Amino acid sequence: MTENSAVFLLMIAGQIETAEFPDFDDIYCKYGFVFGPDWTITSGLEEGMSQITKRSSDERRLFTWNFPIEITFKSTNPFGWPQLVISVYGLDGFGTDVVRGYGACHVPISSGQYKKTLPMFVPESSSHLQKFTSWLTGRRPEFIDSKVVAQGEGRDVTRVRTQGFVTVSFNVITKDIRNAGYNSGSRHCQCPMSCSGAAHIYDPL
Repeated sequence: MTENSAVFLLMIAGQIETAEFPDFDDIYCKYGFVFGPDWTITSGLEEGMSQITKRSSDERRLFTWNFPIEITFKSTNPFGWPQLVISVYGLDGFGTDVVRGYGACHVPISSGQYKKTLPMFVPESSSHLQKFTSWLTGRRPEFIDSKVVAQGEGRDVTRVRTQGFVTVSFNVITKDIRNAGYNSGSRHCQCPMSCSGAAHIYDPL
């Protein structure tokens, strides 16, 4: 196998569509990709930040961004398959920019159309005193680097609390992955309506 034939491409286009945070308003999100050392970005943006949006006035009470994501990777090794990390921020009662939630998911490994709902979480103070102090000073616990949520190191000692959901859609295309000696598997349509072409799959995680 030649060096060129061992390279495969992963093309991703999609949107950070909506969010559910019933207790908040006026929020925005940031996204970034975390990937292994054998992966290289050939086009698109690794990071981005959305506009501020308000909660809808209907019974769904959704925040709508429809913020586009478009990026292409190349690699010779599936190890470190790209993960999407999302951080949501808003203003507290003191007008301080604070984190409202972190979430992450792997990019789907097979070509097709996907929709994922990411459960979000926030770090918690380790004691009641620290919790009161952080509230008093307006400095809530948060990660220095939001991409740590896509890594396992140190997560076992981090106290977190579930808070909100974010829905993301993916359109994934893989190229030459079989030529590189890997099989990402075939997908069959699981949507309730008949469809053709790429699979339409709803995946909660």
